[in-house]
Amino acid sequence: MWRASPLPHHVLWRSLAFAATLPVLAGCGGKAKEAEAPAPPTPVEAVRVAAPNASGTVSGTGTLERRREMALSFRIAGVLTRMSVEAGDSVRAGQVIAAIDPASLDARQQQTVADLERARRDVERDKALFEKGYVSRQRIDDRQSVLKSAQAAYNAAAFDRRWAQLVSPASGVVLTRAAQTGEVVQPGQVVARIADLTSPLVLRLPLAARDAARVRVGDSARLKVEDLGGQLLTGTVTRVGEAADTRTGAVTVEIELAGRPDLRSGQIASAELSVRATPTASGTFARIPAEAVLEADGARAFVLRMDGGVARRTPVAFGGFDGDDALVSGLADGAEVITAGAGFVSDGEKVRVVDPAKLAGSK
Repeated sequence: MWRASPLPHHVLWRSLAFAATLPVLAGCGGKAKEAEAPAPPTPVEAVRVAAPNASGTVSGTGTLERRREMALSFRIAGVLTRMSVEAGDSVRAGQVIAAIDPASLDARQQQTVADLERARRDVERDKALFEKGYVSRQRIDDRQSVLKSAQAAYNAAAFDRRWAQLVSPASGVVLTRAAQTGEVVQPGQVVARIADLTSPLVLRLPLAARDAARVRVGDSARLKVEDLGGQLLTGTVTRVGEAADTRTGAVTVEIELAGRPDLRSGQIASAELSVRATPTASGTFARIPAEAVLEADGARAFVLRMDGGVARRTPVAFGGFDGDDALVSGLADGAEVITAGAGFVSDGEKVRVVDPAKLAGSK
């Protein structure tokens, strides 16, 4: 059976408004009646206004991680000669994870040792000559400066030599192995990631800055991990980021979970947080759909408020638009304002609230 596709929203409301006038037009074309039937209420959509301090929810999806996860890398370049762990292996603090060829480091260290010894001999020889009056004080000062430079070079070489081996800074588990024996690794190149299993499991949730502003440390959260068959978990907000990502503009919110040994770092989870109302400049504005605002002039605007089945034109304080919402104040908590259809309704006109899905499906 053929069925007409739903009409666009604005066409639908105009059609309904026209249909409401048909009884009046029909009455004009026929016999005059002593008492005409009243026009049916105009169908509209409406939303309830929440108080500025009302709570709400925000949701998002993020990645589970251990709070303390470390990306291990060498601070110097070299050929990787040893890689003693694989992903999933347990490690202990101080255990050697990897090593690079120390030949060049040993040669450099030997060179700095020779330079340091020569500088010391020069200082001792010139001191003896200075006591006999054969060299100046400036010559001694210069030798002392060379000795200090040689000592600093030796210390730097010895420090680099210690970094020829990479050790685990904590006991835990290897999350990933990112290099193979024989590869040339560069300074800062990650060769393995280690997770400290004594640190709590957290969900790092990227949220829009507007939503993140509603989150506070201590807020409760409900989490769902698809790998657990949609089982609901509970968590608590422990950190709210102070800076937004330069690429996406998202702010990271950290949610800590209770001990769950069946969860793993890297799993995807969704979360719903119970939060406060969106803060505004004055802290007194409520949010309503932008289409509910009929007129806006500076700090003043008008809306149509439902009053026992009658539309009432009501002035409100206007705080501007925020995305698809308008910021207003002056409406009671729980008041209903007309959204779709407001442009075809007059002050004092009888209206009825309809479900837009059912209304469109009936056409």
